[in-house]
Amino acid sequence: QLQLVESGGGLVQPGGSLRLSCSASGSTLADYAISWFRQAPGKEREGVSCISKNGNRVHYNYPVKGRVTISRDISKNNVYLQMDSLKPEDTADYYCAAARRSGITQCSYEKMGDWGKGILVTVSS
Repeated sequence: QLQLVESGGGLVQPGGSLRLSCSASGSTLADYAISWFRQAPGKEREGVSCISKNGNRVHYNYPVKGRVTISRDISKNNVYLQMDSLKPEDTADYYCAAARRSGITQCSYEKMGDWGKGILVTVSS
C-alpha cells in the first residue's frame, strides 16, 4: 500500500507561487502514475494535473493550464506541482493520488488508488 503525503501548501498572495510536493512511503512513487486534485469549499473535487508512470506524458485541466507544471523526481520519490500566477479561485484543499495499480502507465483522474490527506492552499491578499 502506498502512503502519500502532501506538503508545501499555505497562504500566498494573488500572483504568487507555491510548489506542492507529494511524497510516498510504503512503495516507490515511480511505480505509479500520479494525479493532483483539488476541492474548494462548497465545490466538487476536480482533477488538476497528472503525470504518467514514466513521466513522459502530462496533462493539465483547463482552469490551471499554463499556470502549473507537474514533474516527478524519482531519486527523491516525489511528485511536484509548481503553481504560478495563483488566483483566489485556486484556493482549495489539494490532494495527490496514485493510479490504482502500478501496471497503469497513463495518468487519469478516475478510479484512483491511494490518496493523500490533502493540504490547504489559500490565495488571498
